[in-house]
Amino acid sequence: MLKTLVLSLAVLLIGFGHAIAATPQEAVQAESYFQQLKTVKSRFIQTNADGTQSRGTFYLSRPGKLRFEYDPPSTDFVVADGYFIYFYDGEMKQQSNAPIGQTLADFLLRKDFKLSGDLKVKSIMRAGGYTQITVIQTKQPKAGELTLAFTESPKYQLKKWRVVDSVGNITETELFDIQTGLKLPSSLFAYRDPVAKGLNK
Repeated sequence: MLKTLVLSLAVLLIGFGHAIAATPQEAVQAESYFQQLKTVKSRFIQTNADGTQSRGTFYLSRPGKLRFEYDPPSTDFVVADGYFIYFYDGEMKQQSNAPIGQTLADFLLRKDFKLSGDLKVKSIMRAGGYTQITVIQTKQPKAGELTLAFTESPKYQLKKWRVVDSVGNITETELFDIQTGLKLPSSLFAYRDPVAKGLNK
């Protein structure tokens, strides 16, 4: 579940719309949003490929850092410290990790967020009150796709995302109770072994 989360950082996009040609205006607006976004704290609902759902709290500190902390009774969490991203499986009491640059999380965490270069805009849609931008990897277009959904009012902000992997599995994430511009403690983004340290606190 945890590896799927980061490999698919995503959300269910409500409603359907007609695809429009990718124009610089939408891409520039999304890029500008991320360039100005520094910190986020929000609740999230994650819908996995098998239909199961999980809830928790999401923290973001750009560039380079994030944390997904699942609600009890789960003790799972995901944390990126600026260099590596760690996945802790509370049931197995095991962690795995990978360099951030080897995961899709890199696209949201990089300092200079661009929807060009190693990313290519596949389509832009408007549906259900969202601007939905779908991107693929320029060199590996069949490796999967990431869709970012932004609210258009009362303000422009990232609300949902969805990743479809290379075999069609979908993982969806929706944010709510979003707070931005907070001062988040650096300890949130440091991996600490829950068994040795006591619930990673």
